[in-house]
Amino acid sequence: MDDLRIVTAGESLARPVEPAAVLVDKPGGITSFGVVKTVRWALRVKKVGHAGTLDPMATGLLIVLVGRNATRQQDRFMGLPKTYTATVRLGQTTTTYDAEGDIETEVDATGVSDDAIEAALVGFRGDILQRPPIFSAIKKDGERLYKKARRGEEVEIEARPTSVYAFDVLDRRGDDVDVRVECSKGTYVRSLAHDLGQALGVGGHLVALRREAIGPFQASEAFDLNDLMEAAREPA
Repeated sequence: MDDLRIVTAGESLARPVEPAAVLVDKPGGITSFGVVKTVRWALRVKKVGHAGTLDPMATGLLIVLVGRNATRQQDRFMGLPKTYTATVRLGQTTTTYDAEGDIETEVDATGVSDDAIEAALVGFRGDILQRPPIFSAIKKDGERLYKKARRGEEVEIEARPTSVYAFDVLDRRGDDVDVRVECSKGTYVRSLAHDLGQALGVGGHLVALRREAIGPFQASEAFDLNDLMEAAREPA
């Protein structure tokens, strides 16, 4: 990555920017592709991509690759470990494993102790097998899983190997548990939330997710999307 310019908040975006990796703090309510479109428009560069999708409800670090020589290096960024902070709501399961889905089950989770949560987390640390959510972009039989899910199809999803380097409680507010996750490429924090709830016998789903870091790159160094558009308008 030494041949790519890493652009952080406050730096000049005067053209020509490419090839570069621009750190962006994705706001909630927009897709990762929506951020790419915004950056493409702001910088007037045709070839723009990103290095790791965030769901629309999620916020945090998105590495936007600007220029053909940058997008060709996508895999180098995507293979880096990720750090997230998240909130898991115990007592409810949803169709998507997060707050964007329909509630499937709901039980009283007040009896779940802090000690029980800590004990359950142990089983999710290290090299594990994880079953991705049905509402995901993984392909099966040449089609995205979320398309099959929207049609109501029953799909057998194979568990995949992944690595969780850290899974720790930061705080608890009733049924809502704030956690910090460090993990490898391909880990679904939504699945961790769901599976933790299953392990505790009450169900659970993700109600907030923020990507704090990708390898050495930090969300604290990233452009706010509005600030990026302003910086792109500044003269060289």
